[in-house]
Amino acid sequence: MKMNVTIPSGFKIGHYEDEFTGVSVILAENGAVGGVDCRGGAPGTRETDLLHNEKMMQKVNAVVLSGGSAYGLASTVGVMEYLKQNGKGFKSMGKIVPIVCGAVLYDLNQKEYHYPTAQYGLNACKNASKTLDFGNIGAGRGATVGKIRGLKNACKSGIGAATVKVAGVTVTAVVAVNAMGDVVDESGKIIAGAKGKKGEFIDTEKCLSNGEFAKLLLGTNTTIGCIITDAKLSKVEANLIASISHNGLARAIRPVHTMYDGDTMFCLASGRRPVVNLAPVQSAAVEATAKAIVNAVSKSAQYEIVFDQDEDCDTQQ
Repeated sequence: MKMNVTIPSGFKIGHYEDEFTGVSVILAENGAVGGVDCRGGAPGTRETDLLHNEKMMQKVNAVVLSGGSAYGLASTVGVMEYLKQNGKGFKSMGKIVPIVCGAVLYDLNQKEYHYPTAQYGLNACKNASKTLDFGNIGAGRGATVGKIRGLKNACKSGIGAATVKVAGVTVTAVVAVNAMGDVVDESGKIIAGAKGKKGEFIDTEKCLSNGEFAKLLLGTNTTIGCIITDAKLSKVEANLIASISHNGLARAIRPVHTMYDGDTMFCLASGRRPVVNLAPVQSAAVEATAKAIVNAVSKSAQYEIVFDQDEDCDTQQ
């Protein structure tokens, strides 16, 4: 199954991983208006407060999605180093301070500690100029879904992407799926999740509502992602897009936003395309997010990546 994904002009995406975990970085080297919405009870994030509407910072240079739980936040330092070396970031007192936001998922599933370091983040940035793909790579390397009966009965997941175009605007979602719940398709059918003794899907949502569970592991989940768009958005609007994108999580993951998840969605807007009405962009963000989640768990997903390099439209923020 081939997925057509467009990377809007002004953005680059790179991955780096080892056998157990990894990093995915979304670069907006010249800056993009940013927003965020963090839900669930077990988040791990960096520089999300500065994205709040009342804060002074308007543009972000990168969003980092990483494995490794809180240890994985170290990968953002490598992204900062890469941007500093290239002279990209907020200029202050003769110095450059790249604005790098990030979120992590829990994939510390081995006896030994395996987590992304600053070098992983730097390598992911260097890979951003190379051939792009999605799946069991980057932040999705150690991701799993449906963990109500433990990892042995869960399904392998990954990082997925999907694009929806509306009113001349490109809206692309990039999501690393590491949820406690099951992933369902548009019909509501479970396509990845917790399995029973015979390999059948046991329906996590029903198990919870019926009280049929042995134990839950606190903080061992989390779905993280980012909406990237060429739409011209204000900071308030970027936060609205990040917020409504969680509806896409609710469509595709059941249950979602539990106290055992730390779901975080970002939005980056390059401002190259004017927006007359925000509602279609919001709707596109929800649809793209849901599709990206389904793609993340699809073993047959094959991506056809298009890099939009249109420079003839409005670039003023």
